[in-house]
Amino acid sequence: MHPRQATLLRDRRAFLTSCAGGIGGAALASLLGADGLSANESDSVGAGLHFPAKAKSCIFIYLVGGPSQIDLYDPKPKLAEMAGETLPASITGDARFGALRKGTARIMPSPYKFQRHGECGMELSELLPNIATCADDIALVRSMHTDAFNHHPGELVMNTGLLRFGHPSLGSWVNYGLGSENENLPGYVVLTAGTASRAGASNWSSGFLPSDHQGLLFRNRGEPVLHLDNPHGICPTVQGSTLNAVSRINGLNYEHVDDPAIIERIQAYELAFRMQAAVPELVDFSDETQATFDDYGFMRPVPDDLRGWEGGNKNTFDDFARNCLMSRRLVERGVRFVNVYHASWDHHSQLVPNLERNCSVVDQPIAALLKDLKRQGLLDETLVVCASEFGRTPLGENKLGNTNASGRDHQPFAFSLWLAGAGIKPGQTIGKTDEFGWNIVDNPIHVHDLHATILHLFGIDHERLTYRFRGRDVRLTDVSGRVVKELLA
Repeated sequence: MHPRQATLLRDRRAFLTSCAGGIGGAALASLLGADGLSANESDSVGAGLHFPAKAKSCIFIYLVGGPSQIDLYDPKPKLAEMAGETLPASITGDARFGALRKGTARIMPSPYKFQRHGECGMELSELLPNIATCADDIALVRSMHTDAFNHHPGELVMNTGLLRFGHPSLGSWVNYGLGSENENLPGYVVLTAGTASRAGASNWSSGFLPSDHQGLLFRNRGEPVLHLDNPHGICPTVQGSTLNAVSRINGLNYEHVDDPAIIERIQAYELAFRMQAAVPELVDFSDETQATFDDYGFMRPVPDDLRGWEGGNKNTFDDFARNCLMSRRLVERGVRFVNVYHASWDHHSQLVPNLERNCSVVDQPIAALLKDLKRQGLLDETLVVCASEFGRTPLGENKLGNTNASGRDHQPFAFSLWLAGAGIKPGQTIGKTDEFGWNIVDNPIHVHDLHATILHLFGIDHERLTYRFRGRDVRLTDVSGRVVKELLA
């Protein structure tokens, strides 16, 4: 045996048999479980790394661009009373903006009405009538804050925990800790609709983690995964023989250079081969009923005039509906983490009607997804998150002296998001902002706290899920983060 291989094998054996209750213990438990050799759940932690898990999978809906919490989630009657006035300097403090002049910017109240919904009495905007019917299943957080002001770094913080490129995404960390429950599908899938996000594929990158933990982008047109279909004239037998030959060559190469990336490449080829059988069944919706299509909003009416809209085109409505239904089908089949993106919600101007258009894209499919998961008994083990990189200001944007503001600037220090499903205490509103929606006055929750809580629901201690990189044990939550106990059932 090659000396380096012996070292790797010895290190792997030591890794798997050390750190009881940690990643090694979980990996060993997973291997034993696959062979039917693990202990009963009552006798062990099971699939969770550090304690019993509530969530088996996560559907993370990301509304790119910063939806206005002032108009969707966080009603502020005071803004209507002070419409057109400026905010006192004691409120705005030393906050800096790129497209808003605090001294002359005027209060812009929401033109939309809020009503209480469900037995919990959660206040939500009239723009979300379908999601409002799920109020008793949702935990709404009104006190989020982040470190980033602009979109690109803001997306990186929400998706990877840090402002810098090259770090693994939340979905990659979850897959690194737990792996996939379906060997024929990737553990992490990405679905997109609308325009492109600023950070692009860095939002679902595996960073310095092994590449098999990266999110795999499914397309809305043509092959769901690029190059998944065989070229014309290549039969499965020929392809299988080719794959075996390539694997042997890669194996010989690995014996000489000992590069772990070669093993990852072999695994990627093998997964792609298995996906060729699994994906056609996954994307074949013929087993779904017409009632399901109607619930999710397939073929619903689309506005004729979409001029000036940055949320996509007429296809976006069906694309997002399909992605929500696809996300349910993915978690049904054991996919661990699904990102569902829609862009863009960056309304510096023309908040009306563009916010209305965006809500009409996502409101019905998201509500249908929650109800579908609940009806099929999947919501108890599937965590659903609906978030963005930040929110919007209660002041109208007055860039370049504009006195007829019709949009809002970025607001990283007070915004809203919601969670539902596995382990989340539903029907509650957590945190509070001041009467202007400018500052948090109760229970501030940082993005690292959100990530720590999500990992906790998967049975992972965010301080113990680490990866050695450049001489440091790196983690998703960097050097901070707390589990938000109030969110937990």
